[in-house]
Amino acid sequence: MAADHQIHMLNYGDQGGMVFEPGYLQVAPGDTVTFVPDNTGHSVKSQWLPEGVEPWQSPLNEPFTVTLDQEGVYLYFCPPHLMMNMTGVIQVGDSAGQQAEVEKAASGLSRRAFQNKGRLADYMQKISWAK
Repeated sequence: MAADHQIHMLNYGDQGGMVFEPGYLQVAPGDTVTFVPDNTGHSVKSQWLPEGVEPWQSPLNEPFTVTLDQEGVYLYFCPPHLMMNMTGVIQVGDSAGQQAEVEKAASGLSRRAFQNKGRLADYMQKISWAK
């Protein structure tokens, strides 16, 4: 049975300023994730998605729900706060065969951040890469 998860968009959280909590989430295929703007000024946009998944972007200051049917790694960010490395990772099921591509996309996101260096790299280390 599919589960529902929440990721909170915060001005300040356990990982510092301008953060998604949790920043890394592992879910099963078919689960839904709702991005909840606990503070104003936040939205969420997909950056890297498994092949065949349509890109998504939420309106500013509104909850946004996605259903994650495709296995793999999903990278996302808050457009107004990318410079502060407001980024996150969702792993859906198995992430086999994507490691190099996902790491390249994550590196590109991290290069655009001026604060909270290393945040996305920390999340990336939590991914269970299938062998």
